[in-house]
Amino acid sequence: MNVTREQLIELLNEDLAREYQAIIAYVIYSQAIKGAIYMNIAKELETHAQEELQHALTIAKQIDYLGGMPTNVPKAVKTSEDAKDMLRFDLDNENETVRNYRERVRQCEALGEYAMAEHIREILMQEQEHQIDLATALGEDVPDMSKPADRPAQ
Repeated sequence: MNVTREQLIELLNEDLAREYQAIIAYVIYSQAIKGAIYMNIAKELETHAQEELQHALTIAKQIDYLGGMPTNVPKAVKTSEDAKDMLRFDLDNENETVRNYRERVRQCEALGEYAMAEHIREILMQEQEHQIDLATALGEDVPDMSKPADRPAQ
């Protein structure tokens, strides 16, 4: 879908709200996940939180470059007492993020914003690593985000 610069600002602000959500979720989950089997992923989630902060800064910078104001409101964070639920919430959020950033790369390039597309590609690489970490911790294969059938109904 081709977008205007104004629409791209709105979409990037949605992405930024999702990055804020990820930072908050990873901070909470990294501390709340208990049990010997989750020790490695809990440590990994701390790293994810730091990476998500860098993503938020990058996205905010792109919004500013386009003449927009970065949002200050995160998307809601789901919590649970169950470690597996928390990891599932994280994986679902990463899946949505990967889908959106893939679309954002195409939209940036359609507007001739090639440098911005490269910044988002770099973020996308880390988000896909997060998917791998979370899917592995859940004992699952990484979801194939390239198939439209995997997209949840909007």
